[in-house]
Amino acid sequence: MNSEVAQQNGSDNHEEVPLYAEAFPALAPVNRSGSPTAIANEWVNPKVQRLKSSVVTQLFQIPMEERAFKHTENFGQSQQDQNKACLDIMQKTGAHIEMSTCKDGSLSLLVSGQLDAVLRARRDIFNRLQTQARVTLDIPKEHHRVILGKGGSKLQKLELDTATKINVPRQEDTSRTITIIGTQDGISRARHEIQLISEEQSKLAIEKLNVEKEFHPFISGPRNQLSQKIEQENGVRVHIPPPSVRKNEIVVTGDKDGVTKAVKIIKEIHQRKKSRCTIINIEVNKTQHKYVIGQRGSTLQDILAAAEVSVEVPPSDSPSETITLRGEPDKLGQALTLVYAKANSVVLREVKAEAWLHKFIIGKKGANINSLTQNLKKVNIEFQAEENKIVVEGPPEEADEAQANLQKQVDDLKRQMNFAEVNVDPKYHKNIIGKGGQNINNLREKYKVNIRIPPDTEKNPTIRIEGDPEGVKETRKILIEISQRMENERSKDILIEHRFHKNIIGAGGDNIRDIRKQFEDVIISFPEPSSKSDVVNLRGPKQNVDSCFKYLKKMHEDMVAKNYSIQVPIFKQFHKNIIGKGGANIRKIREETNTQIELPTENSENEVIKITGRKEDCEKARKMIRDIEKQMIDIVEESITVSQKLHNSMIGTKGKFVRSIMNECGGVHIHFPTEGSGSDQVVIRGRKEDVARAKKELLDLAHSRELTSFTIDIKCKPEFHRFLIGRNGATIRKVRDETGARIIFPQQGDAEKDTISIVGREDEVKKAEGKIKDLIKDLENIIETTINVPQKYHKHFVARRGAVLRDLSDEYGGVTVSFPRQGQDSEAVKIKGAKDCVAGAQKRIEEIVNDLENQVTIECIIPEKFHRTVIGTKGAKVQSITSQFDVQVKFPDRGPGNGPRNEQEPSGEQEQQEKEEEKRPDLILITGNKDKCEAAKQALLALVPISEDVEVPFKFHRYIIGQKGAEVRRMMEEYDVNISIPQADQASDFITITGVAEKLGAAKEGMKEKVKELEKEEEDRLLRSFVLEVEVNAHFHPTIIGRRGVVVTEIRKKYDVNIQFPDRGDENQNLIKIIGYEKNTEDARKHIVGMVSELESHVSQDVHIDRRVHPRLIGAKGRAIKKIMDEYKVDIRFPQNQDLITVTGTQERVDECIEHILNLEEEYMQDIVEREENSRYTRSSGPSSNRGNQSNQQPFVVRGAPWQQVDTNSMDDFPSLGAATTQDSNRGGGSAWGRKH
Repeated sequence: MNSEVAQQNGSDNHEEVPLYAEAFPALAPVNRSGSPTAIANEWVNPKVQRLKSSVVTQLFQIPMEERAFKHTENFGQSQQDQNKACLDIMQKTGAHIEMSTCKDGSLSLLVSGQLDAVLRARRDIFNRLQTQARVTLDIPKEHHRVILGKGGSKLQKLELDTATKINVPRQEDTSRTITIIGTQDGISRARHEIQLISEEQSKLAIEKLNVEKEFHPFISGPRNQLSQKIEQENGVRVHIPPPSVRKNEIVVTGDKDGVTKAVKIIKEIHQRKKSRCTIINIEVNKTQHKYVIGQRGSTLQDILAAAEVSVEVPPSDSPSETITLRGEPDKLGQALTLVYAKANSVVLREVKAEAWLHKFIIGKKGANINSLTQNLKKVNIEFQAEENKIVVEGPPEEADEAQANLQKQVDDLKRQMNFAEVNVDPKYHKNIIGKGGQNINNLREKYKVNIRIPPDTEKNPTIRIEGDPEGVKETRKILIEISQRMENERSKDILIEHRFHKNIIGAGGDNIRDIRKQFEDVIISFPEPSSKSDVVNLRGPKQNVDSCFKYLKKMHEDMVAKNYSIQVPIFKQFHKNIIGKGGANIRKIREETNTQIELPTENSENEVIKITGRKEDCEKARKMIRDIEKQMIDIVEESITVSQKLHNSMIGTKGKFVRSIMNECGGVHIHFPTEGSGSDQVVIRGRKEDVARAKKELLDLAHSRELTSFTIDIKCKPEFHRFLIGRNGATIRKVRDETGARIIFPQQGDAEKDTISIVGREDEVKKAEGKIKDLIKDLENIIETTINVPQKYHKHFVARRGAVLRDLSDEYGGVTVSFPRQGQDSEAVKIKGAKDCVAGAQKRIEEIVNDLENQVTIECIIPEKFHRTVIGTKGAKVQSITSQFDVQVKFPDRGPGNGPRNEQEPSGEQEQQEKEEEKRPDLILITGNKDKCEAAKQALLALVPISEDVEVPFKFHRYIIGQKGAEVRRMMEEYDVNISIPQADQASDFITITGVAEKLGAAKEGMKEKVKELEKEEEDRLLRSFVLEVEVNAHFHPTIIGRRGVVVTEIRKKYDVNIQFPDRGDENQNLIKIIGYEKNTEDARKHIVGMVSELESHVSQDVHIDRRVHPRLIGAKGRAIKKIMDEYKVDIRFPQNQDLITVTGTQERVDECIEHILNLEEEYMQDIVEREENSRYTRSSGPSSNRGNQSNQQPFVVRGAPWQQVDTNSMDDFPSLGAATTQDSNRGGGSAWGRKH
């Protein structure tokens, strides 16, 4: 049955079924060294499945007589040196080495590790642990190049195979000796290979023939046909020197018999031609020689083929015009005819024309010259600018016609045009060109001339002017004037603090415009605002520059003097007195002192007034402000001494303690010295009595801080605080006097508004705590009272959703104020809350009613179209004015189509008033205190927007708008204005800016700065557009680009340039374009040329590597091959579908890399072969594959197995398990399953 299965399996797979002895061979016998012999080991049979670890183990033995480290005089020294050498090899290669000494004195080394590591360790072991022998061989010098091979590859392979070092003399060395160093076995193998190569070369012959150079053409034949025929028929190589090499020697190499035959043929040809040939010398114009030679000597070859005559033309650098014809007499006539025909087929004609006329003769894109030669197809015209002539080449008839046409055009141009040259220092060329070429273009258009200015790199001073004679004359005169003016100019820098630049320039550039008018010949250049530089450059005539320098220097000194600044603390309540009615006082101070005075806003807690100007003016202004303050109140200033270590504790967290003293003592100013100053002086300023109280408080606080202090916090509603403090602090002062403790209330910026702190001795704090809690308890007792408020004022209290009532509640302890409902005829207003809070609220309501009785209403006219702008988003602007000036502002109602009217039915008087207002839609009513109404009116008028046009060139509009309008939105948000840009079809150079007057100036200045930036960017774009072309062999382009463009990207970033490589369809595949600043492109070009020079020194070597190994060498995402390239500094390429790889780099690194790759290939190929063998004999064991492929699975079958050699039907070998038969009983009486004898 098994044999049938084997036959079936063999027929299905068409494969030979292995024998059992092949699939399961016996173990190999062991030799004397203990390792299995290679011949007996059948387990390497490729038909059998093999499993191999990535770690390999090899055994090396070094005989006793060849050991490098033997017993020395120092006991154990050789063993130590030997062990050290092994450790060094292990560290260097990464392999593991086990070393032992055999009984016969030989050294046994077991090396294990990766295959590459084991091979490297093997080489180092033989080099360091085994003695090295040296053998010399005498090999003919001409055989050395064959032993070396291309690039030394053959010698390197021989060294690797034999584990030896082979030294071959250099080419310039005359020595024939080759030295081999290594083990005896390796030396024997290397010597054998070298001798084989030399013997093969000895069988070859080389013959050198001395044949006169004149007869070489007859031996090579037309287009080398004869020499090639000799090579093919005799199997040799015939080397004939090219015509440019003046050498007589002809070399024939190859098999000896073939060389002998070829030499005989060459000698016969030489002798025959030498005896029969004669020569003829003819004179031919030197310029016609090239037509006799033809393209790449083709005409000479044609004459040789047609007439069997050699034509000898003198070299181009020789002045001789003699041409020699060499050949048999009967054929020289034909050759002479051919030479004259070729020499006279083309003639040269010259036309004298100055170089500047050439471009006019050529015309735009060659239009003029094409029209001249359109009927003269065989004519070639060359313009030679250096010699001021035009050369016409072609057949005589056509050349003469072209010459006449060109001469006529030259004469016409000379009559119509002229030229002139002006020498101008190259450093002034850019001034002549002007910004963006504006100056030079104006001259060209005005005078109809062409002006040629040499590039900066040439440093050539000559400017050439060509065109209409009158235009040339005028342009030359202007350029000379500009040059003379520039030579008289000088450049000078002046240092002006960057913060003053805007002041010098002025709003909209008005100030700098006036300065430039005053100094018309001086160019004043300010640095970029972003650079923060203080250097301002002046350029122009020396005298004018010096005058402008003095003027700006004085202006700067004045600005520095005028920007002296001091800060003056003034009590907040007196700021309005400093300002005066309608700003009269502050205006007077500013005018008299010529200073800038900045006051904090009314809602700010800051009390400091800042004065800026000259020092003496600032001091005068401070005195005037102090005088006003003293008129209002008697102010004194006093200093006390407090130890600096107590300052922080006295100031408190965020100034909590010192602010409480300032508030309790009439708002005095207390100034502590800055930390680290070392001063102990604390300055107190205010009214005399307040200063005295504050002084006492500070001294008491300092004294208490020196003693032990105790602090406790009490919670109290913030609305009760003002009642606990009392009028002018009377209540809290009484508590403090009775208890001696200090009571601190939270300030506006504190986080815990309901916390009151008590500081002092513990007994004092406890006593004060009780009194404060009693006061809080009294405040929590609720009462209700009623006051009368005229009905006409009720609306004021409940307007704006009860804003006035909310303010009363917040200010007076949360009292509730109830007005009668609308429609009730009552004036009674109820106030409910704590007793003191109710009293305070009642008094405040009475004050408001009194103000309402004395209020006025004024009119403010603002066009209706600006109302929405004045009101602001959600009424923010008008609400700010109403709260700041405590007035009411009423805008006219919208029309019926624009919004709802008041739903309340108006009275007759109201109706009449509303009708009048409807007739005046621009009328705004302001109600309140007279002075405040006037101030509010001015504030409203200041919010009315105005519009101004700013000149912005149309080409910059799209940059002003930005991507999807982002830039214009940013500017509108930054300056709080509206910017209107005209439609593109209008091509307008103006942009409209609309906004309030105080913001419009900044917006205009910002727009002009933006235009300046755009002009500079445009100029920079022109400079960045310089194109430099460089020719680089396309073979090097991938290396310059690098993997994924890494190399070229680095060059682009380093030199800030753009590098463009040719597309596939481009005509010139070697051309690389570099775009950027001229200097940067030149630096990038040098970098690329340097790379190419280095690449040209590299060598490329192909290595045979099985393509199945390529994926393993490359690795995942190329990591493995990249690691190899980085390690050996080479480039490795994998040709498609080939068993090759190409390694490029320096010779030494290429060799090392190839050795490494070959080792990897050997390791990987073993794994690949094993995997292929496994796939042959391994079947899938998964359940799903068993079900799906059950019909396709084949069993593992062998032939000649032991079970196939046994007869299973034999009762002797496979007896029954039942009772013994009669025969069995007769035979032995025992069971067949018993022991066999």
